[in-house]
Amino acid sequence: MYSSEILVDVKSLLNKKTIILGEVGSGKTKLTAKIVEQLVREGCSNQITVIDMAPPKIGNIGGLLKDYLNEETLSKIKYLKPPIVYAPRTTGKTREEVLEKARANTRAIKPLLQHYLQNPTEILIINDLSIYLHQGPLEDIINCLEKAETFIANAYYGHKLADDKNTGISAREEELIKELIKKIHIIIVLS
Repeated sequence: MYSSEILVDVKSLLNKKTIILGEVGSGKTKLTAKIVEQLVREGCSNQITVIDMAPPKIGNIGGLLKDYLNEETLSKIKYLKPPIVYAPRTTGKTREEVLEKARANTRAIKPLLQHYLQNPTEILIINDLSIYLHQGPLEDIINCLEKAETFIANAYYGHKLADDKNTGISAREEELIKELIKKIHIIIVLS
């Protein structure tokens, strides 16, 4: 287990597939932002695409990667985010509302994944990957992972958001993360 204050040698992440896992509020996005900033300092900025799948912050849940990056870093990378992303489990009041918000997220994020596949960069960084896995096909993520020379993503992996109004999205998310891990070289678990 690591804290969000972990120091990561970004050179050790290059040409590898990395996932940062943790519970709500464990520092996944903060660590990912530190990695992006280190990569930019190393001169990799024109090689970086960030796909930000996170909903806006609700309390200590969620949060956009751009909120942790300075303007200079943001201006040097390719930053993609959908116009709107929902936090289905925390904002959906009914089973159907949770499912509809998860489906809406998939519809909003899928074009960004397709854009990356058509315009790849050497480094792909995904913030809050688990949002897409609520309803989106794992194959879309694997296609992007395989296209990138360096893949770094963070994803929720815990139990605090288990109440999904009996939609099954929490179980699906966990199952697909476990499947994705089979393609990963470096796993960082935050607590």
